[in-house]
Amino acid sequence: MKKVLIIEDDPIVSHIYRSRLEKEGFEVELAADGQAGYYRLYEAKPDALLLDLMLPKLNGIDLLKKIRAMREFEKLPVVVFTNAYVANMIHESFSAGASAVYNKSTVTPRQIIDVLTQLLNPQPEGEAAAQQASGTAASATPAATTASGEANASLMNSADDSAFQKELMKSFEQTSQASVIEMRKLLQEISKGSEATRATQVEQLYRKVRSFSANAGMAGLPYLAKMGAATEALMKEMVDKPKTVTASTLRTTAHAIDFFSELSKPGVSTNPAEDTPIDILIVDDEMLSRRAIVYALEKAFLKATPVEDGEAALAKAHGTKFDLIFLDVNMPGMDGFQLCDKLRQLGPNKTTPVIFVTASSDFQVRAQSTLRGASDLIAKPFMFIELTVKALTFAMRHRIETQRQARANASVRPMVPPVEKAELIM
Repeated sequence: MKKVLIIEDDPIVSHIYRSRLEKEGFEVELAADGQAGYYRLYEAKPDALLLDLMLPKLNGIDLLKKIRAMREFEKLPVVVFTNAYVANMIHESFSAGASAVYNKSTVTPRQIIDVLTQLLNPQPEGEAAAQQASGTAASATPAATTASGEANASLMNSADDSAFQKELMKSFEQTSQASVIEMRKLLQEISKGSEATRATQVEQLYRKVRSFSANAGMAGLPYLAKMGAATEALMKEMVDKPKTVTASTLRTTAHAIDFFSELSKPGVSTNPAEDTPIDILIVDDEMLSRRAIVYALEKAFLKATPVEDGEAALAKAHGTKFDLIFLDVNMPGMDGFQLCDKLRQLGPNKTTPVIFVTASSDFQVRAQSTLRGASDLIAKPFMFIELTVKALTFAMRHRIETQRQARANASVRPMVPPVEKAELIM
């Protein structure tokens, strides 16, 4: 029996992976932080390691470097969980010696089981060729039996995975709204609390968001997990850099948590971008600002359409329905407020959410943006990950509302008058 050590500080995630791995015949050991995991590694002598990077006491990257520096563990298979929005950590993980790296919010237990099986049972080079050569004179019956056994095992695994997935979804549905309520309460405490308690409260909220994101991914809700992972990355910035805990970042976090609640409800689309990719229009006369917004959107795999002035924006908006518009306020010729008024008169984008981007954050600008029907405002210079979270929140919400409206319209069919119907039949 192969032994796997899981170093993960979220007890729910640890329990889920432990249960699934034990069902597959693995022996499983747990450690709740990097330092405990380091000591447990010596005691348990595992055959493989599942390692989360965001760990208390000793982070996953530093732990991985220490492991690879020891001869007895230099070839130990190490599968790493990370957040796709912290791109440098993916590179650092491989540089430090990870055997495989997975996005924690979207990886499934089956993928982990498969990669562990491959890492723990590597096929020697030339083995397949040797088997083929030695089997040329053998009876066809053993081969047929083997194929049949593999097919049966595959069907059993598929059935187990399906049942397990249903259990995860049911558990998530039962607990998700309570988790959202806890996150909202913590956010209110951060907003109203003193600076002396803020760091602890931000850390607690970060842990809640992180757990929620991972659980959504395992439950099979990729877009909710994607939202959670982006918000988790924003919260990590707020934990590491207390000065980034501002009215803007707290408002962005609040919008995201509210959207968690919407996405968790039964019947809501689990894949808002199923038909076409989410498309976001960026209107800004500053080239560097446009590039920065495009970069932030591409981190979330969103389509960005950048233009440099109001006229170009109107031309694009006339024939294309966008999911979101980022709009600079201060532009030569037609400013952002004037452009927003014109966009609201155009058919395709009358209801498209608009986020103003401005170097000014005074009350007058905020009041004007509200009067113009803007959904939100973000000040320059902005944090890339905050803009990413805003984009995901407003664009996906608008896409879901658009899909809901389209379904409602499709369900209302005009009734054919009886006379016309009779004529058609005749």
